[in-house]
Amino acid sequence: MKKFVDVIVPLPIANQYTYSLPAEMEEMVQIGCRVVVPFGRKKFYTAIVTNVHYAAPEGYETKDISEVLDSSPVLLPRQFEFWQWLAEYYLCTLGDVYKAAIPSGMKLESETLVEYNPDFEASAPLPEREQKILDLLSADTEQCVTQLEKVSGLKHILPVIKSLLDKEAIFVKEELKRNYKPRTEARVKLANAGEVDEARLQKIFDELARAPKQLAVLMKYVELSGWVAQGSALREVTKKDLLEKSGSSATVFNGLVEKGIFELYHQEIGRLDKSHLDTGDINPLNAAQQQAYEGILQSFKEKNVCLLHGVTSSGKTEVYIHLIQEALKAGKQVLYLLPEIALTTQITERLKRVFGRRLGIYHSKFPDAERVEIWQKQLGEESYDVILGVRSSIFLPFRNLGLVIVDEEHENTYKQQDPAPRYHARSSAIVLASMFKAKVLLGTATPSVETYFNATSGKYGLVELTERYKEIQLPRIELVDIKELAHQKRMQGPFSPTLVKQIKEALERKEQVILFQNRRGFAPMIECHTCGWVPKCKNCDVSLTYHKGLNQLTCHYCGYTYQVPRSCPACGGTELMHRGFGTERIEDDIKLIFSEAKVARMDLDTTRTRTAYEKIIADFEQGKTDILIGTQMVSKGLDFDHVSVVGILNADTMLNFPDFRSYERAFQLMAQVAGRAGRKNKQGLVILQTKSPDLPVIHQVMNNDYEQLYYDQLAERQMFRYPPYYRLIYVYLKHRKEDVLDLAADAMGAQLRSGLGDRVLGPDKPPVARIQTLFIKKIIVKVEQNASMAKVREYLLAVQRAMLEDERFRSLLVYYDVDPQ
Repeated sequence: MKKFVDVIVPLPIANQYTYSLPAEMEEMVQIGCRVVVPFGRKKFYTAIVTNVHYAAPEGYETKDISEVLDSSPVLLPRQFEFWQWLAEYYLCTLGDVYKAAIPSGMKLESETLVEYNPDFEASAPLPEREQKILDLLSADTEQCVTQLEKVSGLKHILPVIKSLLDKEAIFVKEELKRNYKPRTEARVKLANAGEVDEARLQKIFDELARAPKQLAVLMKYVELSGWVAQGSALREVTKKDLLEKSGSSATVFNGLVEKGIFELYHQEIGRLDKSHLDTGDINPLNAAQQQAYEGILQSFKEKNVCLLHGVTSSGKTEVYIHLIQEALKAGKQVLYLLPEIALTTQITERLKRVFGRRLGIYHSKFPDAERVEIWQKQLGEESYDVILGVRSSIFLPFRNLGLVIVDEEHENTYKQQDPAPRYHARSSAIVLASMFKAKVLLGTATPSVETYFNATSGKYGLVELTERYKEIQLPRIELVDIKELAHQKRMQGPFSPTLVKQIKEALERKEQVILFQNRRGFAPMIECHTCGWVPKCKNCDVSLTYHKGLNQLTCHYCGYTYQVPRSCPACGGTELMHRGFGTERIEDDIKLIFSEAKVARMDLDTTRTRTAYEKIIADFEQGKTDILIGTQMVSKGLDFDHVSVVGILNADTMLNFPDFRSYERAFQLMAQVAGRAGRKNKQGLVILQTKSPDLPVIHQVMNNDYEQLYYDQLAERQMFRYPPYYRLIYVYLKHRKEDVLDLAADAMGAQLRSGLGDRVLGPDKPPVARIQTLFIKKIIVKVEQNASMAKVREYLLAVQRAMLEDERFRSLLVYYDVDPQ
């Protein structure tokens, strides 16, 4: 009997495909393993086996699989069940989920670009096939797999590539150059350390008597290495630590190396942090935290999901740590989700102190090699007990998940926008936990309306934490009407006199300031003073953002960049003005007003890499930066002790969005940014600048009145049929030709209406109606809570299939955003 396998390929294709198994591979294949399959004309992909059987498919000839890559599964049965739920609920394909879930290094394909690693040194002779590929790559250092297959004349090349990848002799091009070298750290020791005794050390001290700076560095080394306590082993001292703690410069240090007193050596510290940390004890909880902790445990007895609604800096993280400890004692794994990578850097330190090597960290700024390592580790015997990560960590393989914590659950970064699957990590985490019969804790100071609705209606448990840690007061919020000030010409650019005065006073008191502006770049747009012409993107319907540092115009939708015009192409005028303020311009303006202050900026442009994030945050924590300017990244639960003033430069940019969530979102953002002000023993101050001081949402922020906002929003949403009373599905249609798109959208709208009635709105143009040369139309489907979502999804897909069978709409793109944020 011939054996067959069903597989998922990493392509947006609805079906699974069946391949036949060559006899020699029959015993090697298991469900959940990766295999190499030929697909289409001369292309190879890494597919995942979902079933092994004897039933030949009808209607097409099966091809043989080419290779088996794993001896044990990389996809566990429960994970596959979760993938199926995601594909069904979010109306996408299993291939979409596979693509999103698994790190690039684990899904090689014929288009994968591989690159030679010049630092590779083989520890033993390589097999002939591998050596051949390496020789080819050393001559031409970057080639795609198909090209290598052709030139080398080798068949079945992907396993060879995989083996070289595992040895780090080559890299997948999607990884950045910086993954090459093993991570090392410069450390310091005394030259000929074995021969140095107290007498010899005294002699060195005497020699350095005339070089006091060098002497100070040496004394500091003796102290840090624990040299005096002779009996014990010396502690390792890093060069960075020694320079920081002795307050000395590299020049002074180099002098000691030249004199042969110090010796520098490099220690490899590995990708996955394997250091043995001295794990400390958990901090005891204060009375309010203890009460919340017990309340959560109580709620978990009856409900699977609980909301912890705690004001900013009420010490929610400490409560989480105690809950994690409790889950680990029961032998369970914990997933701790955060919305923003910026946050992981701060919380990592706190969790590492408690959980040490049991903690793994997973996010997209990590090089791919590191993500593959973590994935493999989770499949092995010694998996991490606690995973701290951003939304993509819900895809990791878990065996016995017991608790999921979703911190800052209201954040819209938990929702994946593009490409599919457009999943919401909070909702998905709740489903994932239910598959393991695990508990979920949602924590936030400003819950999303849907979550709060579920908590107050009894679907979720609800625990409140109403006082800030160590009785710190909530910040005082001062409202500034910038419309009035602009009339009186009293604004200094985007800064009101009040804000400038408060920043000045804070700097004099050696305190720090955060300024929040929700737009990156220098100016949101350039405009011709004479005729009003505004440069727009040729691929998208948006004006271009001016980035001064790069001196270019950039489209924030497709990433295309343009030269800055010298004169207006419409009227020839040379007076091109900058309209609006981005973070880059705020930074320039602040430096002009406070030339002495040290200023840093945190937005998408300055945090392209993981280390960039860490440096900006570390510098601010250590007081090396006085003023931090940022987009919403700065609002995300970061804890700084010396921030006394927070400026929200223009609340209106958040309020004027054509979106039913804009007030809820503006409240959350402002309350979170405000929460960064005032920490230990001092009330902070927030300056809230707005042109519409009379809006109710502004006063709700000032009084920290979440309840009032919630009831206002509920009334509005019930009236207009929005969540939490209705579920939304946005249907997007895209096409290169506007007339074809209009026809298709009208036809699909009519078809949907015939089955779903007045639940269907549109088609309409979205605010940005063309992106990357494709025109866009949007249809909204509103489904009441008690209707069957499964039937609605079935109907949508049936209509889509009928549409795509029409000759005219062959190249039409249709996709869905379920529960849009």
